[in-house]
Amino acid sequence: MKFVDEATVRVVAGNGGHGCLSFRREKFVPKGGPDGGDGGDGGSVWLEADSALNTLIDYRYQRKYKADSGEGGSGRNCSGRKGDDLTLTVPVGTTVVDVDTGEVLGDLTEPGQRLKVAQGGFHGLGNTRYKSSVNQAPRQTTNGTPGEIRNLRFELKVLADVGLLGLPNAGKSTLIRSVSAAKPRVADYPFTTLVPNLGVVRVQADQSFVMADVPGLIEGAAEGSGLGIRFLKHLVRTRLLLHVVDVAPYDGSTPAESAQVIEDELDKFSPTLAERERWLVLNKTDMIPPDEQQEVCEELVEALDWQGPVFRISAISGEGTRELCQAIMRWLEARNEEEAVDPAIAERERLLREQMDEEAREQIEAVKAERRARNAEDRGDDDDDHGVEVVYVRE
Repeated sequence: MKFVDEATVRVVAGNGGHGCLSFRREKFVPKGGPDGGDGGDGGSVWLEADSALNTLIDYRYQRKYKADSGEGGSGRNCSGRKGDDLTLTVPVGTTVVDVDTGEVLGDLTEPGQRLKVAQGGFHGLGNTRYKSSVNQAPRQTTNGTPGEIRNLRFELKVLADVGLLGLPNAGKSTLIRSVSAAKPRVADYPFTTLVPNLGVVRVQADQSFVMADVPGLIEGAAEGSGLGIRFLKHLVRTRLLLHVVDVAPYDGSTPAESAQVIEDELDKFSPTLAERERWLVLNKTDMIPPDEQQEVCEELVEALDWQGPVFRISAISGEGTRELCQAIMRWLEARNEEEAVDPAIAERERLLREQMDEEAREQIEAVKAERRARNAEDRGDDDDDHGVEVVYVRE
């Protein structure tokens, strides 16, 4: 199934039913009276997170969804039937944004979590409601209110503890294949990975974490080069980033140059994300002689002025991957304990994710706007270039 991580839809809640104007007319009843019933409430539109879904592709084909309207009231004080609510299922990890206002309506991060995105209209009142001692035959009724209409954008971000970051062919997919049961495509050409892949890394029987592999970046990705930065937003929810660097690049570049490209693109995409905890993972160490490994790795760390943890691995042979996974597990457990003891840490983490979400959204929209403007300009240039003036000359 095709992976789709963004979709725009229009949701329409049901209208409330109108109140009824009616008077009782019965044989052998000398005095009648108002008996108009109320209308029914309109149905609301809800979203529900479903762990069985992993793509928003369904919302690419159907863009409009409408809940049932409430029925009008009737005589004999009968109320109209309430409109049924409409529930749309979305993958876990979906953020809901109001397109017209830019407001983030909610974030569905737990299976079964529900969010009301359009309120149904309220019912109108029948004339029975207006009966009083001084108004025995009221003719007043009220109409039901219209249901809420909203244009929404669904943004899916995969839920993972650890995210892999690096250039194409740095070995990210090979790493996730090596440490988990995930089987992303691996080949000896760039951009093999076209969509995010998730893998559960089981360190012990009762210890595991989720790792996310996203398509590789190239220089200029923040401006839309290559696959662009569209998939970088999936790293916003991760708690730890692994910067995977190929220590033996096939294109003749130095590992330090390759690593600096990712540093620059990440900072352009989201300065807050660039400040997240990040570890340097030097991959493909089996491609250089053992007596040169120490020197190459030290030169890279010095060139980057790297202050964080550094790991040397060979993803294809599995060398060093066990130690890396164990260190990740210890780090995650320590952070979980800190958040459990101090709620302020968990709140700070939530605010940081909101800030990263906002920065990512702004950067992606800016790239889209620039691309649209460039396409429009190119179409205008094409018209000028192909507008050939034809002059007929009599021979």
